[in-house]
Order: sequence, then structure tokens, then C-alpha cells
Amino acid sequence: MDKKYLSISEVSTLCNIKSHTLRFWEKEFEQLRPVTRKGSRRYYQSKDIELIKQIQSLLYEEGMTITGAKKSLQSSKKQFSGDGNEQKLVEELEDLLAKIK
Repeated sequence: MDKKYLSISEVSTLCNIKSHTLRFWEKEFEQLRPVTRKGSRRYYQSKDIELIKQIQSLLYEEGMTITGAKKSLQSSKKQFSGDGNEQKLVEELEDLLAKIK
């Protein structure tokens, strides 16, 4: 992908999903929050597109319901949150605390 931000119509074409479906998913999946600019125009980044493809796979290929897909995304988010980011955060907080003292 060459551009940093894509419009809803570009993402719709890229992922073969209708625009109104993307807008619906934004309401249903809290993780899907594209940047909004002038006139409430949506601009999607690569992380949003990855999430859209993951949602699409869960719903259309695996046959999950919206509720099932939400649970699946939340459980996968919890699995990935413990991959060393916590240690880095702890170190940063300790550095800040040392600077304050």
C-alpha cells in the first residue's frame, strides 16, 4: 500500500466489502476506529485494513456471528498484549519515577 490513509471507498474496493458494511462494523467492533477528518470523512490506515480483513475472515470464511467475532478479537488481543510490551512499559515508568524523585 503506497498511501498512509485510504478513504472508505478505496478500502471498500480493496477488501471487496460495501461501504455501509464497513460503517456498520465500526459501530459493532470497538477496535475499528478510522481517523475522521473534515466532514466526518473516514480515513483508514494499514492497521485498520488488517483488522477489517480479520473481521471479514471471521464472519465470512469461519461463519462466526458478530458476537463470536468480537469475542475472538478480544481474546486474540489479550494474547498479544503480553509479548514484552509490559516490561518495556514498566521500565519507562520506573525511569519517569526516578526523574521525578
